[in-house]
Amino acid sequence: MLFDDTKECVIIDPGCYDQHEKDTLTDFIDSNALVVKAIWNTHCHIDHVLGNAFLKFKYKTQLYIHPKDEPVLKAVKVYAPNYGMAAYQEAEVDGYFEEGQTLTFGNQVLDVLFVPGHAPGHVAFYNKASKMLIAGDVLFYNSIGRTDLPGGNYETLVHSIHQKLFTLPDDVIVYPGHGPETSIGFEKRTNPFVGLGT
Repeated sequence: MLFDDTKECVIIDPGCYDQHEKDTLTDFIDSNALVVKAIWNTHCHIDHVLGNAFLKFKYKTQLYIHPKDEPVLKAVKVYAPNYGMAAYQEAEVDGYFEEGQTLTFGNQVLDVLFVPGHAPGHVAFYNKASKMLIAGDVLFYNSIGRTDLPGGNYETLVHSIHQKLFTLPDDVIVYPGHGPETSIGFEKRTNPFVGLGT
């Protein structure tokens, strides 16, 4: 979740599925009097979309994805029961991201970076002013996203990281979809999969 002192917020990749997870998120939103402006999916694998429908309904807000990930999103209802998530509810998409698009809420301005490879329609969100990148499952602390899922491609992922992420300033903080934060410079130097060395 991203929010600022205007109390506006966006929810990115809501993975909340059981009641405790939903309550934890909504209690934070409600206790801080935040206003949910949108739901953004970096990509549409099951662990990033489980809470889409619940949050759309509760906060009467809209869901945005990249159009190339819509088939990925639509597939979730088919395989969710196989993962023990038979209660998954599908959410309608309200709008689509485009490469280079500028997103705003509150006082925040973020650029959309199209970074396929882990998923065909994967995007990342870059806040130039605060030197922050919401990277989804593209780049992790000394790792990268898996590419063995449908629509994944290793060469495409490496290209996305080198051309879109490693061209950002070294001091940009990376917030991945899983695991600890890192920085562009640290990953350029040390990442065993895509690092460029010293």
